[in-house]
Amino acid sequence: MILQHGSPADRAGRSARELRSYDFLDRLGVEFDRTDHPDRPATTMEICADVDAVLNVHICKNLFLCNRQQTRFYLLIMPGDKPFKTKELSHQMGVSRLSFANEQFMEELLDLHPGSVSVLGLLNDKEHRVQLVVDEDLKAEAMFGCHPCENTSSIRFSTKDLFETVLPALGVTPIFVHLVGTD
Repeated sequence: MILQHGSPADRAGRSARELRSYDFLDRLGVEFDRTDHPDRPATTMEICADVDAVLNVHICKNLFLCNRQQTRFYLLIMPGDKPFKTKELSHQMGVSRLSFANEQFMEELLDLHPGSVSVLGLLNDKEHRVQLVVDEDLKAEAMFGCHPCENTSSIRFSTKDLFETVLPALGVTPIFVHLVGTD
């Protein structure tokens, strides 16, 4: 894996969702670095650790959740090394019975597949049906790491750009929570 700056010069073989992510960041003037790992999709913590080392950033956990009735959907982003406890988040959100949302909803609402969930998937949520939930510890990080809607590449950009440029451009106002990883 090699660290590269900005959008790929060669767009061949990349999905439309990945290219939309790069084009969106470019339109906003958000500077980002990228590493491609097509032969090693980020599907395990070991591969994610390798990606983190190349990008010099911690890739976040991105969890796609829903309520019991599957009528309200949430994208939780939190530090990758922090344990996730459903009960803790449910309590803070005032939502009973949060669980992982069905893959079908992920594709329908965010145009994403399992393993590629990213805050940039909100670009595809034109009706704003998915509420972004952010662990407040992420605000302290200088850089933010995520996938460009495909888990065969990873990017980093400033956390300031995430909160001051990217999310406002998406029309997204996050809900902040403080997770500690206990019940």
